[in-house]
Amino acid sequence: MEFNLSWVLLGLPLAFVLGWLASRLDLRQIRLENRQAPKAYFKGLNFLLNEQQDQAIDAFIEAVQSDPDTSELHFALGNLFRRRGEYERAVRVHQHLLSRADISQADRHRAQHALALDYLRAGLLDHAEAALLKLEGTAFEAQARLALLANYERSRDWPQAALMADKLEHAAQGSFTPRLAHYLCEQAAALVAQGQPGTAKELLQRAISKAPEAARARLDLAQVQAQLGQNIEAWDTLMQALDSAPAAIPLIAHPLAELALRSDKGAVTLARLQQLYAEQASLDVLEAIVTLSNADTAEQTSARDWYAHHLDKEPSLVAATRWIAGEKLEHEQFHPQVQRALDHAIKPLLRYRCAACGFEATQHFWQCPGCQTWDSYPARRVEEL
Repeated sequence: MEFNLSWVLLGLPLAFVLGWLASRLDLRQIRLENRQAPKAYFKGLNFLLNEQQDQAIDAFIEAVQSDPDTSELHFALGNLFRRRGEYERAVRVHQHLLSRADISQADRHRAQHALALDYLRAGLLDHAEAALLKLEGTAFEAQARLALLANYERSRDWPQAALMADKLEHAAQGSFTPRLAHYLCEQAAALVAQGQPGTAKELLQRAISKAPEAARARLDLAQVQAQLGQNIEAWDTLMQALDSAPAAIPLIAHPLAELALRSDKGAVTLARLQQLYAEQASLDVLEAIVTLSNADTAEQTSARDWYAHHLDKEPSLVAATRWIAGEKLEHEQFHPQVQRALDHAIKPLLRYRCAACGFEATQHFWQCPGCQTWDSYPARRVEEL
């Protein structure tokens, strides 16, 4: 077959023109898609900044449909669903990311972490634990361990919480010694409830060894010792606590006074509490002193005198109310109504307040029931803060 050079000469320009047209069409399509995706993305961002979350979600869904391979849009959409409480939709978004084979390892770990957060917010603790355990050895390991620790605390799985706290401490993520002592105290409390005070006593002694400066273990140990009829030993435990945990003296004063009366240690305890009160006035120490003074016939200072003495040191509505309770008024027939009003007024002042979240309670908590923070309750009443 004879080769015709003219066909080649005609075909080259034609091929060039067709290639150029095809490239222009592709460029126009790419530019169109690139204009549409950022437009939807920025529209969603604008809605988000204006706190219009419903419209933001619609815009992000539109952006994802335009470019389903964009992982960042999926993360943004999943976070929006989680913030709105639509945990099932958030889970589906992050599970879709994990099912893709084309995302990087870093994005895969990020999606796994986001999925764990979805489960945590939804209260699916078993699913959250399984998702968090898969993050061992990743960049999210420390965050996952902290979340697992909170998860174990929430489910009151104290042995697992202790293991996780040990891992965090060995990884230089902070000191968890006080928290480990709390875990032992929680386990001891469960044993006491099950009628095993002897085993609980051993755990509390371990807690004291682990955190000698912590007040809770000694307070709980004294309670167990008193339950076993070991009043002298319990009194000794609380006397040691006065030195080892001075910040908790207001919490120690009342049970110490009760044990002193049962152990014939009233005089020595009264002298010690008076010394502590002189160093720093405290309502709870004052009440313990009043209790011991009323029981000590040799004590010359009456309860009302102690309250008046406290008013000289501190302007206290609580002390004033206690003092007025024994005072004879000019119109004595109105005394019960006045006293009832004062007792009602001081109730909020006798509460304890969490330093982390401000949650107030009539009793002292070692872990705030509001924000779950440990040791966030000062030992002093609201009036004294």
